Amino acid sequence: MAISLAAEELLVIMFVGCGGKPAMNKHRMNKELSSFATRLRALIANRQSAIGNRQFSELALELFALQFEHNPAYRKICEARGLTPRVVEHWTQIPAVPTSAFKELELSCIPPGERTVVLHSSGTTEQKPSRHFHNAESLAVYEASLWAWFEQNLFSNCELRIANCELLVLTPPPERVPHSSLVHMFETIRQKLGGASVPASRTVFLGKLAEDGSWTLDFDAAVEMLSPGRQSPDTSPILILGAAFSFVHLLDYLVERDLRVELPAGSRVMETGGYKNRSRAMTKPELHALITDRLGVPSENIICEYGMSELSSQAYGVTSDKCNVTRNSSASCHLSAVTCHFRFPPWSRGQIISPETGREVADGETGLIRVFDLANVFSVAAIQTEDLGVRHGSGFELIGRAQLAEPRGCSLMTA
Repeated sequence: MAISLAAEELLVIMFVGCGGKPAMNKHRMNKELSSFATRLRALIANRQSAIGNRQFSELALELFALQFEHNPAYRKICEARGLTPRVVEHWTQIPAVPTSAFKELELSCIPPGERTVVLHSSGTTEQKPSRHFHNAESLAVYEASLWAWFEQNLFSNCELRIANCELLVLTPPPERVPHSSLVHMFETIRQKLGGASVPASRTVFLGKLAEDGSWTLDFDAAVEMLSPGRQSPDTSPILILGAAFSFVHLLDYLVERDLRVELPAGSRVMETGGYKNRSRAMTKPELHALITDRLGVPSENIICEYGMSELSSQAYGVTSDKCNVTRNSSASCHLSAVTCHFRFPPWSRGQIISPETGREVADGETGLIRVFDLANVFSVAAIQTEDLGVRHGSGFELIGRAQLAEPRGCSLMTA
C-alpha cells in the first residue's frame, strides 16, 4: 500500500520550514502545560479512573489548544491545513503530524534552553533520526505512562512478580546509547523494578556496540545468565526485554550450539520492533516458536510491544491463535498464525486511517496507524505513523511498514 498522504505532508513540512515568527515567547514555559501534565499523571496513577470517550475528547481538545499556542512548528502545520482550536470540535479532527516531520522540525513546546534530553527514533544508522525533546516534566509524564501500562500488561494475573524477578535486557546499557528511546524505556523499567536496591546479578544489559555502531550481544554473558546451573526450584522468574532482531541473534547462537534452557516458571519475554537488515527476518510464529523451543517460555508469556520515540505511550499485543509448540518441536514446522491485537492505554487512542481518504477505515480493513497520545504533553499529541494496521474494534493488528516508508526497527540508532 503506497502512502498517498506523503506528498501533502511533505508540502506542509516544507511550508513550515520557510520560517515565520512564533506567536509566543519561546523562552517561557507555560504553566498551563505543567498543570495539564500534573493532572494527567494523577489520572495515569489512579487505576480506578476510567477515561471515557467524552473525557478523552475534552482533554485532547484542551491539550491541542495549548500545543497550538506553544509549539510554533505545530501551529504552522495546523494553520496550513486550516485546522485551529476555533474550528476543531472533536479529538478525531485534531491535526496529526507525520513521524517524518520529527526529523526536520523541532516539534516541541519546551524552549531550547530548557531541553535536557533528546530521544532519537530507530531506523538504520544511515537515516536521519526523529527527535523527541524532553525536560524533567515531560520525562516524568513519559515514564509514568510507560510504567503504568507496562506493569498492567506484564505483571497482571501471572506468576511473575515485580519484587522477585530477574531482568535481562538485550540492548547496550543506557550510558552507551544515551539517546535511544527503547533503552531509556528499559532503564526506566529497571529502576521501577528496584533500581540500585536490586543486586547487579539480577538486572543485566546484555547488549554491546560493534565497531560500526550496530548492536550485538555478549553471548557468553547471556548463556551464563540463562544457564541451568544458576537455577534451582526457588529461582526467581526471569523477564527478558529486547528488540526482535536481538532475540534472533540470541536464538541463532543457541541453535548453532544446540543449547536449550528451561527458564523458571512464570518467566516472560517482551519483544518489540522489526529486523531491518540487523538479522535474518522471521515471521512472528517462527520467532515465538523458537523462543518457546530454546528458552522454555510458553507462547502466552511472550508479549508483543509497539512503540516509537515520537510517542510517550506504548501499545501491547494480546496474542490470539497461539502456536502449540513443544520443547522438542522444530521451529521450521508448519505453524498457525500468531496474531497480536494491540491496545494503547486509556490515555491514548489509536485509529486506522485510509491513506487515500484520510478517514478511519471500517473494522477488519487495513490502513495507516494514527495515535493520539495525551502523554505527549510537551510535543504533539496526534501522530501519523507510516505503519500499516488492520482495525479490530478499538485495537489493531500490526502489518508492517507501508510502501515507500523508510525502514524502522526498534532502536537501531546509536547516536
